[in-house]
Amino acid sequence: MPPKRLSATEYAEGILAGNRTVLGRAITLAESTLPTDQALTQDVLQAVLPHSGRSLRVGITGVPGVGKSTFIEALGRYLVETLGKKLAVLAVDPSSQRGGGSILGDKTRMPWLAAHPAAFIRPSPASGSLGGVARATREALLLCEAAGHDVIFVETVGVGQSETTVHGMVDFFLLLLLAGAGDELQGLKRGIMEMADAVCITKADHGNEQAARRARVDYQNALHLFPPAPSGQPQPVLLTSAVSGTGLAEVWEAIEHYAAATRLSGYFQQRRQQQQLQWLHQSIVQELEMRFYADGAVRARLPAIKQAVAAGRLTPFAAATELLGLAGSVTKTP
Repeated sequence: MPPKRLSATEYAEGILAGNRTVLGRAITLAESTLPTDQALTQDVLQAVLPHSGRSLRVGITGVPGVGKSTFIEALGRYLVETLGKKLAVLAVDPSSQRGGGSILGDKTRMPWLAAHPAAFIRPSPASGSLGGVARATREALLLCEAAGHDVIFVETVGVGQSETTVHGMVDFFLLLLLAGAGDELQGLKRGIMEMADAVCITKADHGNEQAARRARVDYQNALHLFPPAPSGQPQPVLLTSAVSGTGLAEVWEAIEHYAAATRLSGYFQQRRQQQQLQWLHQSIVQELEMRFYADGAVRARLPAIKQAVAAGRLTPFAAATELLGLAGSVTKTP
């Protein structure tokens, strides 16, 4: 028998009380594309909004094989066990729309965190566009904040645009890199390096320490070639070992120092405001696109328009103009 459908008030009360089951159901609700679920989600978010915004949001990305899950498990355990923090781990995986994704494995790759009452691990949706995944992750982030989580990790699981997406919803962006895997700087996107608030070289253990120290110097030299970060803060390059726990305290110290310094300068609040406005813009675009393709006249004419464009009989701009002229209901409430 399915669980009873909760009201917005019941959802809000459960979330604010730290009820993990209700929190999980609220995130599932936010991931739904059903109009009734979306409407209820917005009511829940509006109710808990005054209680959000108090967590430290940390984005974590890295090259394949860098050991993100192992690193998050180790740093998360340090935060929960040593510092007494309440932690949530969310994931953004745009690649899952193509292959179904293996993101649900996060809970098995982080067994200690998955079993601890002070930690909450949530995979991203297993389907949908990057925009949809990003929206659901942002809403899950607000819900986790309202549930009292002190720290929220947002992990990129896919590659490419997901780094930019996660960077646009966190306070601190941590880039994990490997040493001893060939030319460390070869093929690394400059944009990702510039986005990083700190670089962390993982697996600095088991005879890999010298290579890690060498890579640290290389990355430090590379970062000096980039323009100063908008935050005005230096981008430290740190060494860690998730196996031994070496460097984890230093990573968290760097994150806390950054948060304190940017709060003092006003950049922390300014960045959050910019992210909220960016979210507003993206929400408008996604809503308009959804209404456009749902319009009956557009659906009827679209196949013929596509054929004309593909055959070179009609320019894409002219086709778009015609379709937009048909979509009379796009700006009206459904």
